[in-house]
Amino acid sequence: MLTQDAMLRQLKNDLSEHRFNHTLGVVDTAVMLAEIHHADLEICRIAALLHDCAKSMDVQQMLSIISRYSIKLFPGEAEYPALLHAPAGAALAQEKYNVADERIIRAIRYHTLGPDDMNLDEAIVFVADFIEPRRRYFEGLDYARFLAKEDIFGAVKECKRLTREYCVKTGQVPLNF
Repeated sequence: MLTQDAMLRQLKNDLSEHRFNHTLGVVDTAVMLAEIHHADLEICRIAALLHDCAKSMDVQQMLSIISRYSIKLFPGEAEYPALLHAPAGAALAQEKYNVADERIIRAIRYHTLGPDDMNLDEAIVFVADFIEPRRRYFEGLDYARFLAKEDIFGAVKECKRLTREYCVKTGQVPLNF
């Protein structure tokens, strides 16, 4: 696996300034939540660092790497190109960043549509991405941030509820997650 410094240099080169800053916020939030909930700091830190590593890829590149690694998409996921960076990122973490730890790969894979059976590390990355400090404010965000410190799995449910609510409000068909 590449060193964290090497990962940071590569991400700074590959991502927009906005996305890179978001990533740093997710890392800080994931580390804070890992400390509170006694999760694996290193797993949470690396997964948070790489969670959006495929975000700058175009749809065809993402589909290609997803296919190369035989990653199964969730029902409906292929219809939402903005979500493909999670499965593509799981593959890219292996291919470009030499990540072999399945716990990191799963946390990257599940950070957008986390399944109900997420483990603690996966839940932390999922929630950290949702509540990170640079996230533009919306109704419910403060409660999700509070809940994340008290009950991480309750925060997962709240983040999913808020996402579904947003999809309905904006006229998008919400995925069943």
